[in-house]
Parts: sequence; structure tokens; C-alpha cells
Amino acid sequence: MLKLDNHASGRHFLHIPGPSPVPSRVLRAISYQTIDHRGPEFGAFGLKVLDGIKKIFKTEQPVIIYSASGTGSWEGALVNVLNPGDTVLFYETGQFANLWRALAQRLGLNVEVVGKPGQDSWRWGVDASVIEERLRKDTQHQIKAVCVVHNETSTGVTSNIAAVRKAIDSVKHPALLLVDSVSGLGSADYEHDKWGADVTVSGSQKGLMLPPGIGFNALSPKAIEASKHSTFPKSYWAWDEILESNKTGYWPTTPSTNLMYGLHEAMDMMMAEGLDTIFARHQRLAAACREAVNAWGLEIQCQDQDCYSPVLTCIATPEGMDADKLRKHALEKFNLSLGTGLGKIKGKAFRIGHLGDCNELSLMAALSGVEMSLGSMGFKPKASGVVAAQEFLK
Repeated sequence: MLKLDNHASGRHFLHIPGPSPVPSRVLRAISYQTIDHRGPEFGAFGLKVLDGIKKIFKTEQPVIIYSASGTGSWEGALVNVLNPGDTVLFYETGQFANLWRALAQRLGLNVEVVGKPGQDSWRWGVDASVIEERLRKDTQHQIKAVCVVHNETSTGVTSNIAAVRKAIDSVKHPALLLVDSVSGLGSADYEHDKWGADVTVSGSQKGLMLPPGIGFNALSPKAIEASKHSTFPKSYWAWDEILESNKTGYWPTTPSTNLMYGLHEAMDMMMAEGLDTIFARHQRLAAACREAVNAWGLEIQCQDQDCYSPVLTCIATPEGMDADKLRKHALEKFNLSLGTGLGKIKGKAFRIGHLGDCNELSLMAALSGVEMSLGSMGFKPKASGVVAAQEFLK
């Protein structure tokens, strides 16, 4: 027997910023018997799922559903709208912006990176004026796409995507806008159509409350037109066959049938709660978490209050404390999983996820575990973060 959930007693507190806890309803749906993915029952089901996911992205346009992680969906977005050697502008906000950029480079794209001038770009959201300034100089329109991360999971920073679209349009630049909302979708407000994204990339394991394994590309008419002229070699990732097959609720390859059962159930739960209510819940929990961090006297990685993430909070550890040792203590002593610091902040920061199937008491348990772990590691907080969060939530 696999010992993957071998905890002594009580529940395990999973507070990494994804994969997030999967609700019991969704787990039960995933356990339903697999059906024929070419039969009439699946076709009707597929059409329901394809229609439902549009509501989550707030789009009237098609949404591609891949059997893949968010990384696969990054690749799907790039190879469908670009050509080898194209120049792509990436805005650096953290580790996941960097990883997407690295993937683009491996594909043979010419990558250019910008960030907040004179600042540590890992502590701020996207400054749309930087993108506007760079595109204004690109009079020959060599830049074919602008890639930004909506919610940077490594740093707890959420960026203003509508402002990026406005910046592109203000200089009348034809570049496509590609957005990573892998951790933002379903937890932070996102409007694919209204904000003018051409491709939005996402995944199943964050705000959608599913296990990893489903990836998404939400499209725009401009992106679909660009895909007709893309010369990148592709087969599995190609939109054309998928879009054609999706018209009747099917896929050209075998879809993740049981994960799609779970997706349908998760979307049903989300629509019942209401997207605006979900977003408000996430903002409330995030604010309570920040109250705790401030009471402890620790520093939040994000320096821009307008860009605080409702999905997670990234926290710098006290001087001289190894964040991974703190995380190890929390896991072994209190059955609490916290997110690790990534990239250049590894060992210097930890992350508390408060996304998806999370409520006030879930968060309070996580904050208690962090506070006790900090104390065990010799840190004396300025005040109790647990009490501060309680007062806020009351």
C-alpha cells in the first residue's frame, strides 16, 4: 500500500499555493466509472464542460482543454500563435515568469525581458508603463507577443492585466497579449474578454480545486487567426483539430475523462457560491493572513499593497532562519505543509496558500502552526499573529 497520506492523526493541513486541497465532492466525482469518450453520453457531457469553463474565464470565446499541466499549456499558447525566431517580450515578476521565459527560449523564440526599473522586480506587479515604453520604441513591430503573469505564485503578487492591454493599445502595437493565470483563475478576479487577453493559460490544481492534470488555453479571435499562420511544428498542442472536435463535445485525442468529471463538479460548486463571493472570500482570507504577518513583525515579499495576492502570501523569514527548516518543522510537528521559497528567494521565504477550498478556520489552523513553528525555531514575534487574524475575521 502506498504511504502517500501517512499522517498520524487528524487531517493534513495543505497550505501550499497549489496543488490545493480537493473537496470531497470533487474526489467523489473523479471516482465515477470511466465511460466511452467516443460515445453519445460523453459528447453531451463534453459540451457542458466546454460551456461551463467559459464562465470561469469570463469569455464568450473557445477554451482549449488539454490533458496537461500549466507548463504544457504555456507551450500550447506559444506554439499556436508564434513562429520560430519571433521576438517575445516577457515581464519578470518572479520564478514562474522566468520559467515560462525559459520554455520560450528552448522553443527557439527570441526572448526579451523587462522589469520594474531600479527595483527588485520580484517584489512588484507588472508596471504597464514599462511595456508601453518598450513597445513604443518597436516601430518595426518586431515584438510579436507580450507575456505576463497574472498571479505570480512564487512571490504573492497579482498584476493588473487590463492595464497591460491598455498599454499595448495606446501605442497601437499589434503584439498579442499572453497571460499566465495558472494560480489566479478561480481565486482572483479574471476577465479574459474584458481585459483583452489573446491567450490565457491556466491549470486545474489551484483555484479550480482539482488534482494536477488539466491545462487550459482561453483564446481570442485574434489568437485563432494567428494560429492559422503559425509555422511551429506541433501536433498534440495544435488548436485546429481540438476546436473542430470540440464542436460536438469531443477531443481528437483521449481526454482526461475522470478529471473532467471533477472539473464539472468543481464548476458546479463555484457557480453555486458565485464567483464574486469566491473572490471576496479570498481577499478576506488574504487580508487576515497579512494581519498575522504584520503582527509577527515579519516582512511580506510583495511591496505594493495594490498588488497583494488573494491566493497566497509570501513571507520573508527572520534574519538567520532557514525557511526550509521552518517548513520541515511545521510538517513534522504540526502536520502542516507550507510553500517553499523558489528561485532566488529559496531558503529565505515561505508561502502560505489560502486558495480554493479554504475557509476561516482552515486559515487559522495554518497561522497557528506557523506561529508555533516560529516560536520553536527561537523567533519571538512582536505580537500574536493568530490573535490579530482572529480580530480581523471577527
